[in-house]
Amino acid sequence: MAANNPSVFLLTVNGQIEGANFPEYDSLYCKYCYVYGHDWAPTTGLEEGITQITCKSSHSNKLIWNFPLETTFKSTNPSGWPQLVVSVYGPDVFGNDVVRGYGATHIPFTPGQHTRTIPMFVPEPTWRLQKFTGWLLGRRPEYTDPKVVAQGEGREVTRVRSQGFVTVSFHIMTKDMRKMGYDTGSSTIKSVTSDWSTEEQPFL
Repeated sequence: MAANNPSVFLLTVNGQIEGANFPEYDSLYCKYCYVYGHDWAPTTGLEEGITQITCKSSHSNKLIWNFPLETTFKSTNPSGWPQLVVSVYGPDVFGNDVVRGYGATHIPFTPGQHTRTIPMFVPEPTWRLQKFTGWLLGRRPEYTDPKVVAQGEGREVTRVRSQGFVTVSFHIMTKDMRKMGYDTGSSTIKSVTSDWSTEEQPFL
């Protein structure tokens, strides 16, 4: 009876942080984490991670990471749908690791293959003197917790500057959402939509 009337649905996120485009910077790495609502909980996989340091090639300005993502969540309702938060870091002229960009995107709602290009930004000092002393001492403005970029609280009073993009590819699968009355729609790429998303296969 429980199998016919599930109390939770499952969301599986596979994919990779493919790379980034930061024309002014090189030798960068990326950290990621998820932000989600109170009704959500991870069941398998990693909630956060860090990529290798990568450099631009001689014929391309793009930074390539191809860092894998693999996480499954469970929830009782879609409120608080997970977001992926990415933070990119690299050395300044003094060799100190400083943030080069923050960004966030919601995990795609529909099963199948998706690609997201995330605009990145950095917080800016309010005063010119702060900017100069920060550059001199190697201390740039950073968020204490990168998850704040997905929450929005207090963001309206933060001065920021856009720089760079991060590209992420997703393969999304869901289970039991239809049985709980939610219609996620269908992926635009029919050939790669998993049978699992049609809820005809048991969860393994």
